[in-house]
Amino acid sequence: MTVLEARGVDFSYGKRPILTGVDLAVRAGQSVGIVGESGAGKSTLLSLLLGLASPQRGEIRYDGAPLQLRDRALMRDFRSGVQAVFQDPYSSLDPRQRVDRIVAEPLESLGLAQGSQARERVREALESVGLPADAAQRYPHEFSGGQRQRIAIARATVVRPRVLVADEPVSALDVSTRTQVIELINRLRAEHGLALVMVSHDLGAVAATCERTVVLEGGRVVEAGPTGNLLAAPREAYTQRLISAIPRLPTS
Repeated sequence: MTVLEARGVDFSYGKRPILTGVDLAVRAGQSVGIVGESGAGKSTLLSLLLGLASPQRGEIRYDGAPLQLRDRALMRDFRSGVQAVFQDPYSSLDPRQRVDRIVAEPLESLGLAQGSQARERVREALESVGLPADAAQRYPHEFSGGQRQRIAIARATVVRPRVLVADEPVSALDVSTRTQVIELINRLRAEHGLALVMVSHDLGAVAATCERTVVLEGGRVVEAGPTGNLLAAPREAYTQRLISAIPRLPTS
């Protein structure tokens, strides 16, 4: 069953086309990587998949229905089903808020839990990402970059979404911490049946995380397929250049 989909999506800034005819489908529980050079349209596609903007042509579909940003009931269901983890754990967390408030915010804003029920959900979420019990009472500046990204993942997963959308989730981390965060994402996916859409410049991270990979060049999908096959035998010269040029995450 397809849970999140882009169908024939076009998007432009003014007269400058950013995406042209993009198709992408994510099945329940599936992991899909989106790769391409800077300016390929990856971040714009992610914004559309997150419902932060609408395509000029084509549509984004969630659970089989077209996404309509003005439909509050539909968007509430979408926001609880699709959550995001962003690139920089230093700027994505409010430094003025304690961790318990940061993680509880989506629960309360979506009306999913309050009071003791919300506190229990926060405790479970922090435990699931490997943070200590006292983390809830501390502030983001008291944590390392890897721990902050774990907090961001806890905030995204506390609502028990169906899809996790990750924008370069390990690029701001050192190599050993990248490996730990990738292992965490893989474990949470397995435990909760999460689908994953991940943009990354790091083909090693994509290989370690994503079953399928979509290659964007100049706003168009130029190649897509099972990640192992695509990395082992890319058809397009552009994909071959990406594979040879982008550093990979060590696998051991």
